[in-house]
Amino acid sequence: MKNQVDKVNQSPDADKVFEAIHTVMHLYRAGRSQVFREDERGITHMESRVLDYFAQHPDATLSDLVAHSGRDKAQLTRLIRGLRDKAFLEAREDAQDRRAVRLQLSKEGRALQRQLKKTGSRILEQAVEGLSEKQCGELVALLKILQGNLERED
Repeated sequence: MKNQVDKVNQSPDADKVFEAIHTVMHLYRAGRSQVFREDERGITHMESRVLDYFAQHPDATLSDLVAHSGRDKAQLTRLIRGLRDKAFLEAREDAQDRRAVRLQLSKEGRALQRQLKKTGSRILEQAVEGLSEKQCGELVALLKILQGNLERED
């Protein structure tokens, strides 16, 4: 009886689960990075993520991006400065708080972000090739459980 209880209480091999997630994300990032390097603009994976964020959150601030991404503020400041220098991001002073700077994609930034999204979607389609719509939904549901477990404060 004790052995049956021990088997029921054993968790799945978490190392294998997270190693698989890590490997998939590494291959995805490597594929996107390769495509971006081939692009004449030389956009990095992180720059594309910043563009995606401001496409979804126009007029957000650096602090908003830091809170969303969990990345280092200094690293993100450098990325934003580079994207502004390349004219992909525009900044404006916040009317209520002059210390805050609101960021949004420029016309060129919107065009680039659409192009990168299109290129990235090819990699995503390759990744889910062979999975049914139902399987994709099940995988998303499972990953959301993992996310919830990690976000939970015990």
